[in-house]
Amino acid sequence: MTIFEALRLSHQTQRELSTKLIDTSGDTSERQALFTLLKLELAAHSVAEERHFYIPLMQEDLGVDLSRHAIAEHHQMDEMVEELEDTDPSSPSWLVQAKKLAEKVHHHLQEEEQKFFQMAGKLLSDTQKEQLSGDYLSTYEVHKNAEA
Repeated sequence: MTIFEALRLSHQTQRELSTKLIDTSGDTSERQALFTLLKLELAAHSVAEERHFYIPLMQEDLGVDLSRHAIAEHHQMDEMVEELEDTDPSSPSWLVQAKKLAEKVHHHLQEEEQKFFQMAGKLLSDTQKEQLSGDYLSTYEVHKNAEA
């Protein structure tokens, strides 16, 4: 498995969770559960991705700008999650904020898959792509289980 295949597994989970989340209404256990799952998924993914995808790409001149951009978007999503945590889940503004987060998640994943992966495919060797995949998955699992 390459780093790209490993990242896409989490991307699919993020898409599904964010889409289901914005279909919820009110302060329900379903909304809370989906939000918790999405929050854990985003946190585990961003730590592992930054460490085992973006930092290695920053070693290459052509990878610096895209890595900075992606890491900045991770930070924006973290802030959006924090805003949701501080908002009453039954208020109309909660759903508005959740939709903004879902849009950001979908935008970020599409950008990664359509732009960043192509650049990274040129910058990383085949050996790196496989090595980074294992490193990413290990870190991802540790963070996913530590948060749960």
